[in-house]
Amino acid sequence: MDFSRFPVVLDGGLGTLLEARGHDLSDSLWSARLLAESPSAIEAAHAEYFAAGAQVAITASYQVGFELLERHGFSRADTEALLRRSVQLAAFARSSTAAITGSAGTGTNPTEDETPLWVAASVGPYGATLGDGSEYSGSSGLTLDELRRWHEPRLAILADSGADLLALETVPSLDEGTALVDLVRGSGHPAWLSFTVENGRLRSGQPMAEGFALANSADEIVAVGINCSHPDEVPQAIASAAAVTDRPIVVYPNSGERWDAAARRWHGRPGLAPAGQWAEGASLVGGCCRVGPAEIARMRAELHPHHER
Repeated sequence: MDFSRFPVVLDGGLGTLLEARGHDLSDSLWSARLLAESPSAIEAAHAEYFAAGAQVAITASYQVGFELLERHGFSRADTEALLRRSVQLAAFARSSTAAITGSAGTGTNPTEDETPLWVAASVGPYGATLGDGSEYSGSSGLTLDELRRWHEPRLAILADSGADLLALETVPSLDEGTALVDLVRGSGHPAWLSFTVENGRLRSGQPMAEGFALANSADEIVAVGINCSHPDEVPQAIASAAAVTDRPIVVYPNSGERWDAAARRWHGRPGLAPAGQWAEGASLVGGCCRVGPAEIARMRAELHPHHER
């Protein structure tokens, strides 16, 4: 996958925008419920991020897991359909944006006057489907083989969904990162590998560099970095990744606010650095939780000052 027009601007927090538009995402299904009940809301959110200047839409499949949805009455076939729908909705939003702006749509062979747009199918961690924030503890409770078997069917569906690439994101540990890289190796499906980190280490406490180095073991990994982490973690993560791999670096941190799992609320103040500081080392830049279209528009304006939407 060609990210030659650096830096590429990613979207922001999908759940953040959906909540801001009045949707209740408080139960364990989070935005996955809207895939079934209000798909137009998800498509509209993707379109809003594209309109703000995002070049990549990350799908609403992050928390869609077979066991989780089965507990809420969805069959296996239902869940597979929702995974595919998540990609279709982002693709619909891209098509409507391309029709309005003259962007290149799929990002294939754009002209000099066109902006490539991509759809990245979100492959979230096992812990995300538990709905209790356990992905941030760094321990899934599963072995490497169990993680590989758990991820395989969902990843296979998303790889076959028509997305441009897979976003292996919010990965908390070496084991889970290894399982995901094992699954994409030899598949021919491009993917980025993005860890969640704290205090300069993976959430599991393992060194970031060991996680980033996994990118070297599969040609399919087209970028490596971090997401769903405090923005203060970004400079060290960029330096650590650059030291162990020549793959492009992807960073899309949270706003700077911190999640209180006990109280189930965010606290603190946002504190995103100017995107240009990150783009000196990262090729793909965006936002995660609590980062909305206004912040993405500022990133796009800073990183592509001559771009007109």
